[in-house]
Amino acid sequence: MTVNRRDLLNLGAAGLAASAGPALAGAKGGFQPSWESLAERYETPDWFRDAKLGIWSHWGPQCVPEYGDWYGRQMYIQGNPFYEHHVRAYGHPTKFGFMELIGRWKAERWDPDGLMKKYQAAGARYFMSMANHHDNFDMFASRHHAWNATRVGPGRDIVGTWEKVARAHGMRFGVSNHSAHAWHWWQTAYGYDAEGQMEGQRYDAFRLTKADGKGQWWQGLDPQELYTGRNMLIPDGMDSIKAANAWHDAHDGEWIETPPPNNPGFVRNWLARQNDLVDRYRPDLVYFDNYTLPLGWAGLSATAHYYNQARAWHGASDVVVTGKKLSPLQRRGIVEDVERGFSDRLRPEPWQTDTCIGSWHYDRSLYDRDGYKSAQDVIQRLIDVVSKNGCLMVSIPQRGDGTIDDKEEKVLEGMASWIAVNGPAIYASRPWRIFGEGPTKLVEGMQNEGDAKPFEAADIRFTTRAGELYAMPMAWPTGELVIESLATSGPTSAGEVRRVELLGGGDPLPFVRDGEGLWVTLPSARPAFTPVLKISGPGLA
Repeated sequence: MTVNRRDLLNLGAAGLAASAGPALAGAKGGFQPSWESLAERYETPDWFRDAKLGIWSHWGPQCVPEYGDWYGRQMYIQGNPFYEHHVRAYGHPTKFGFMELIGRWKAERWDPDGLMKKYQAAGARYFMSMANHHDNFDMFASRHHAWNATRVGPGRDIVGTWEKVARAHGMRFGVSNHSAHAWHWWQTAYGYDAEGQMEGQRYDAFRLTKADGKGQWWQGLDPQELYTGRNMLIPDGMDSIKAANAWHDAHDGEWIETPPPNNPGFVRNWLARQNDLVDRYRPDLVYFDNYTLPLGWAGLSATAHYYNQARAWHGASDVVVTGKKLSPLQRRGIVEDVERGFSDRLRPEPWQTDTCIGSWHYDRSLYDRDGYKSAQDVIQRLIDVVSKNGCLMVSIPQRGDGTIDDKEEKVLEGMASWIAVNGPAIYASRPWRIFGEGPTKLVEGMQNEGDAKPFEAADIRFTTRAGELYAMPMAWPTGELVIESLATSGPTSAGEVRRVELLGGGDPLPFVRDGEGLWVTLPSARPAFTPVLKISGPGLA
């Protein structure tokens, strides 16, 4: 893919190239900022294919209200439940805007080492820290953005602390960057109430400047650098909540991946911050919350820079970049991520699903109504994803103070109990001839996990490792288990079954293999909440 001429005109190609500096210099003779170069030279590293399970700290100042995801944007939309909550809890957004929540975010009970021990026990082999969200607040010691966690809020390098702790526990470390969307996501903060006593009065982002910070906790900072400027300003005169919200939906509420047309400085700053992030912390994985890569050529430049830096650090480009909704060419250059969704097939390329046991940002109401995914839900997703050549990354929401709640602790404990017995079927495994069998049909795509039917015992997934075949039913069967894919004849029948064992179960299990399948009698004792069978014999794996 060549550089898009319109993008270059919008960005100011010379200015962007100058800001990229090391990325372009490092790309000489290595990765170039094009999809063809990435696809030709990149290979997904074995560490990622072996790791299978990651845990994500999707945590920042939006967790302070404990009211769920996209709080920063939605608190400025009159009529939205987030707006109503914000007015009740903190005051009107003309006076108490999002930036005031940053001042209240202290992370005062955060225990990264204690949490990492729990995550590792639950089976995580890699850990990811959010580096910034659409709220445009950097969670690291950013050299190019003053609105960062070392200067305001906790006064700590969140990413840097997580990085040290994760590596001390022998885990791979990743960072997620969501900030390419900030330029349009934040435009609601420049809006106004269309109805009521405050009708027509613009919110804090519209009126605040650096000079207004004198004597405030944010003295010396420019709110416009946080809120990104008036990129897509709603016009005056909207005479109803419905009309105002329809305007936002039509203009700045889309999932916009292109650069802001009249703000090339935003893109230059994004690229400088991203390159600084990887140079400073040398992550093993970078997650971009974007369809393909962020901001056109800037995302390609950032990825080429990262791959070339990894080769300089390690002697090989043994790192991972993820993006969403990729073409076949793009899947060869980065790893595809499927957010809160499924694959309906065994994929030839390694991939990743990311999901959360609750809301992406901590939501107290989910705790109150027992709305979290269970440990079995998470493990079933892990089994399905791994059987299809993927990895699962799961977020455990943290409260603003840095802690997780007792119900989240129980989910992690349940995951740990299953992994302790059945980990050999997961880690360093590879797909079998097919991913599995069973009645539950999953729909390919993102953001559809809530529509899926529950898995059944007849839904069985397969992996292989070290010459052994593993069969993983999604639940305990009520009677004899039959694995139809291991019938004595059929497209997947090759090989001889000589031994069947239940992981964690002791003695070999009785079985019969015939034209209908492999019939296995399971014991009454259940070492984990779903069973895993190790099936041995020549030619099976």
